[in-house]
Amino acid sequence: MLIDSHAHLDNERFNKDREAVIAQCGEELTALLNVGYDLASSQRSIELAETYPFIYAAVGVHPHDAKEAAPDYLQQLKTMASHPKVVAIGEIGLDYYYDLSPREVQKQVFLEQLLLAKELNLPFIIHNRDAHGDIMEILRQQAPYPASGVLHCFSASWEIAKECLKLGLYISLAGPVTFSNAGKLKDIAKQVPLERLLVETDCPYLTPAPHRGKRNQPTYVRHVVEHIAELRGIETAQLARVTAANTIKLFRLPLTT
Repeated sequence: MLIDSHAHLDNERFNKDREAVIAQCGEELTALLNVGYDLASSQRSIELAETYPFIYAAVGVHPHDAKEAAPDYLQQLKTMASHPKVVAIGEIGLDYYYDLSPREVQKQVFLEQLLLAKELNLPFIIHNRDAHGDIMEILRQQAPYPASGVLHCFSASWEIAKECLKLGLYISLAGPVTFSNAGKLKDIAKQVPLERLLVETDCPYLTPAPHRGKRNQPTYVRHVVEHIAELRGIETAQLARVTAANTIKLFRLPLTT
């Protein structure tokens, strides 16, 4: 089994060959989760999930788009989340690297969506870039999380990872773990308990070695799995099974391992 827990197949970079890419995913992957970043992409994610049985959707407003959130965006997300193939709220969070939305607006929209996930008893998917302190402060204040959640494309320290694990959350690793200069991330990949680890591509971004420089796609998640398995000294098939089972558990996918 092999699952990409975080993809953006609705991205315009797939406009020319989306159907072919998805057909390949259907051959190589058990499932994938297409993740929204604003209301329009969330709706596109649902449409993909309606069209392809192995695709599931997450709906949410990314921190980049927080300043554009409509006054009724929470109600729109709540309506979308009632769809049977919507399995999470996301991606949500904070991004202090690009700062495309004012930080106070980012925090407000993040908190509102985190509370929505709790209200709906859905897991959440967190984007965190250079905002570790504020992310953790908000997560601590709003704990516990009965439906759990995941820190996607994890990029923080092992100390922060341990705190997230104590909150009952999952850690997801993407293409950067395969980069030669990612020493700290490789150490984290060795230490995260297997039962709390997910894998993803975040395609079309963050293409793993050996395809760096090319557009990323969901089937490349196998390179992430292969690299982490090598780091941990276990079989690739074992890591694929475990991370697939974790994804199925977290997002309550109607699949068996």
